[in-house]
Amino acid sequence: NCFVQGSRKREQWQVGSTVQMALIGAMSGPSLAFSALPSRVPVHAIPASQQPPQRLASGASDGSHQEASATLVASAAAAVAVAARATKRPASSRLRVVRAAGVSGEEAAAVGRRGGVLAGCAATVTGLGLCWPKPAVATEKLTKQAVEKARADLEQIIKGDPNKGPTLVRLAWHSSGSYDKVSKTGGSGPGTIRFKEELAHGGNAGLDKAVAWLEPVKQSNPSVSYADLYTLAGVVAIKALGGPDVPWRAGRVDSMSPSDVTPDGRLPNAYNGSAPKDVSHLRDVFYRMGFNDQEIVALSGAHALGRCHADASGFVGPWTPTPTTFNNLYFKLLQNSAWEEGCIKGETCKNPQYRDAASQQFMMLPTDIALLKDPSFKKYVELYADDQKLFYQDFSKAFSTLLELGTKNLYTV
Repeated sequence: NCFVQGSRKREQWQVGSTVQMALIGAMSGPSLAFSALPSRVPVHAIPASQQPPQRLASGASDGSHQEASATLVASAAAAVAVAARATKRPASSRLRVVRAAGVSGEEAAAVGRRGGVLAGCAATVTGLGLCWPKPAVATEKLTKQAVEKARADLEQIIKGDPNKGPTLVRLAWHSSGSYDKVSKTGGSGPGTIRFKEELAHGGNAGLDKAVAWLEPVKQSNPSVSYADLYTLAGVVAIKALGGPDVPWRAGRVDSMSPSDVTPDGRLPNAYNGSAPKDVSHLRDVFYRMGFNDQEIVALSGAHALGRCHADASGFVGPWTPTPTTFNNLYFKLLQNSAWEEGCIKGETCKNPQYRDAASQQFMMLPTDIALLKDPSFKKYVELYADDQKLFYQDFSKAFSTLLELGTKNLYTV
């Protein structure tokens, strides 16, 4: 999705987040079609048979990558110059390069505005400035209609398979939980969880599937950034599975470079060697994001949803008998059941975990049990076990705060 509009004095590139272009030469008239410049669409979203033979990795230090990058950019400039001479256009005339896909100008603007990049050009070749793209700046706000359409598409995914809902909540959680309040890095703002570098983090095992589920939604809602989409998916899933309304604001602008991915290790570990270490670890991770003890326990209540899988985390089983219903049953079971070390009945676990002694059908992570070992944590477990309305209220506030970590200039739609 490449659009070049320029004059002798100023040229700009707008490259959409789903850029897939290959240079196919110069054509007569005002239009040129491109199709082999670097693709920015997530690798997982492209079938192997359609992936280009060579991709350019942001921040790559490999000399061959740099050489290939320069070659492609130079080739693009040369093609534009040839076209201008071939059509004998005046030097002051305007040149427009449109997508080979042939979408409307309105759609193109939407892609460039939200998912693309807008770069000023540092070098000039026959009147066309060429440069590496920089992160886009959102110039227009999302409309209520655009957000409602995205919500409806997300609701259809969950309605089609309720078991996807908990994973979408986890995607929203993990896309935000990398935030560090000291360095002001990480968080949901840049939408970097779509990059393979972040999906490879240990805590994100299995989330590549959720990212793939949302790719068609992104394509049908190009004005919504990936970062906004991932957080909105969590909000929609919570509500669709019976939970509270969670305030959500738009305005996140996608990063276009994997170099913005934060280091692995910022998400909570479920097991840290002992109960005291689990308690300390929870505080280290959540205090780094700016949360307090009450918010730590409230956010832990999301374990009412979903289950653990041995092939993803090494833990096995659901926390509750209603893994696709958001409620306070997690706290009720945590407080009132007898827990013993061991895997749930009929399963093999790779990591230490707990099971309910009575049925051996439900599990708790070591960090879940840690909430009972610390007096400050335990008092909130008891409160939420007795009062679902209070839990919904506190969870909604804490989850909304979580989803806005690492963002700026958000607005209500």
